[in-house]
Amino acid sequence: MKMFSVAHKTVFVVDHCPYMAESSRQQVECDVLTKSRAQGVIPLAPVSKSLWTCAVECSMEYCRILFDVYPKDKLVNYIVSDSEFHILNSWRREDQSTHELMSALAAVGPPNPLEDPECCSILHGLVAAVEALCKITELQHEKRTALMDTAERVANRGRIICLTNAKSDTHVRMLEDCIQETISEQNKLAAGSDRLMAIQQCDLVLVHIYPQGEETLVSDRPKKEISPLLTSEVHSVRAGRHLASKLNILVQQHFDLASTTITNIPMKPTLNVCEQEEQHANTSANYDVELLHHRDAHMEFFKSGDLHMAGTSTRENGVKETMTLKWCTPRTNSIELHYCTGAYRISPTDVNSRPSSCLTNFLLNGRSVLLEQPRKSGSKVISHMLSSHGGEIFLHVLNSNRSTLEDPPSISEGCGGRVTDYRITDFGEFMRDNRLTPVAESSHDPSGKLPVERAKAQLERYTRYWPMIISQTTIFNMQAVVPLANLIVKEVLTEEDVLTCQKTIYNLVDMERKNDPLPISTVGSRGKGPKRDEQYRIMWNELETLVKTHAGATDRHQRVLDCIIACRSKPPEEEERKKRGRKREEREDRTEKNGSKETEDKSWQESERLKGLLEKDDQESEVIKDSPDSPEPLNKKPRLISEDIQPPERAKGPATLLSMWTNRITVANSRKHQEFFGRASSVNSKFELYQHLKEENGMDAHENGKATR
Repeated sequence: MKMFSVAHKTVFVVDHCPYMAESSRQQVECDVLTKSRAQGVIPLAPVSKSLWTCAVECSMEYCRILFDVYPKDKLVNYIVSDSEFHILNSWRREDQSTHELMSALAAVGPPNPLEDPECCSILHGLVAAVEALCKITELQHEKRTALMDTAERVANRGRIICLTNAKSDTHVRMLEDCIQETISEQNKLAAGSDRLMAIQQCDLVLVHIYPQGEETLVSDRPKKEISPLLTSEVHSVRAGRHLASKLNILVQQHFDLASTTITNIPMKPTLNVCEQEEQHANTSANYDVELLHHRDAHMEFFKSGDLHMAGTSTRENGVKETMTLKWCTPRTNSIELHYCTGAYRISPTDVNSRPSSCLTNFLLNGRSVLLEQPRKSGSKVISHMLSSHGGEIFLHVLNSNRSTLEDPPSISEGCGGRVTDYRITDFGEFMRDNRLTPVAESSHDPSGKLPVERAKAQLERYTRYWPMIISQTTIFNMQAVVPLANLIVKEVLTEEDVLTCQKTIYNLVDMERKNDPLPISTVGSRGKGPKRDEQYRIMWNELETLVKTHAGATDRHQRVLDCIIACRSKPPEEEERKKRGRKREEREDRTEKNGSKETEDKSWQESERLKGLLEKDDQESEVIKDSPDSPEPLNKKPRLISEDIQPPERAKGPATLLSMWTNRITVANSRKHQEFFGRASSVNSKFELYQHLKEENGMDAHENGKATR
């Protein structure tokens, strides 16, 4: 990357022709400071500045802000043009100050309205500006001397800001053509000279100034490329405060500046420039001050997206933006040490205003002020600090997050809380596979890629799909998928690699056929987690996602993906088998979840069956009793129900914790072995032996509802 941007050199060309002596027609009241006026005293008439005065004031504000924020590496050359050009300073560092420029401007004086306008032209100053851009600055000379072998890396770019009163758009195009021709001529001269440098890029910013109340004859035009060496933009601005606002916006755009407004600054007598003025001034208790600084001071806001938290406001019809920070009441002393991530010079937007003067004097006396983000709710966040060092005021960016000077955070602490299942072991293997090693210059890659490019390509392949948390992946937790996962990231696959991948896929199909369990994480979920077929569906989807990210590399990668797709399309009988297995699992889950209820229902059914047997016994007894050949049977008490069978009335009531736990254990144990046939088909916990003998004789096994002894 070439050194020195366009912002390194800035040439101001200010028109000093007779028409610049015309009034701007913006009146300035001179009688506003008079509190009491004696009778008969005529008030002072308002005055208006000339176009020349407005141009000089606004250009000097531009230079003041530039010198405040960039005191060393951004240079300004000031040229005045009338019948000839007047260079007011040079590129030397000792000439880069507003004091030098104001002294030189005082020597030039205002434009002479009686001078012949035909003899005056802005072209003299523009030609001198191009010649000034070809001159080498001290910084450019130092870099060229340090880089003798690669001196071409030192670029020569610059910007020309022209303040004039153009006649029309045609006049503007004529000025652009003149600058383009001059650049070509000066580059030819610089090619044969050691003291000059050819211009590689020049930005022309032409500001057309016209009085208030008149219609402009020059139209605005955004930045446009005239030639590979010249770009041009045109701004048509009314003189006065409009011109000052325009140059304030331009200096922010040209030098990457941003605006911050300090609000709620308390007004105290100790902060005032003049105590007598405080006694007579009718001001509010708090005031605001706008500061300009480098844009990086707002970088934390852009990274975190807290622009709305910082109170972003738009001014000047949506062109200029400023961040709002509040004065923090507990001020800090300079002896306190704060963890700062950056310090940037500041420049007040309105340096002559009383609030700005009070704030700068307060800070230059060795005090520091903490600034907080305005928030509607929650705790306040102190993000910046104003402090002075060596007579210069800096805006310090304070770290509002965890400091790097503290103990390093645990690897288990992630975004949104503690995450304890990072793939730490897998990440160690990942780093081991992607280590960088020195490469000999003699080594040559057949593909023609540089080693660093090959390393970047490999890192990109390995990270196309790499979940960071164990619970977010299934396939990387399975040893069966390791061969495929290690091979699919390769740039080129061999036939043996393809066979290994296909063998891995077939092993997964066999696992699914056997209904083997998968390492599915149940963190954050209730119950047993997803069903077995759902687990395999998740696994196949993730495996297909992994292979798809590499399928476009070669045809062999595509063959692996085709194998997965073919294995996922199951035949109808396989789907029917999976459906039966899914129903069986749902039935088992219902049994486990409602074990107590099912046990009570079973007890109810046993009681009903026993009751039916007793009723059948009573009916047969009545038949025997009514028979004339049979004697009257004895009155026998009915057999008591076993204690382990609850009566229907108690079965309907709520189950106890002990019974629920016992039923759960009983159901769980019953799945582990096949129940004994006699116990499973017993009646009242009794089973009749040798039933096949009675079945051969045609007799009922449960004759008269009683078990045979």
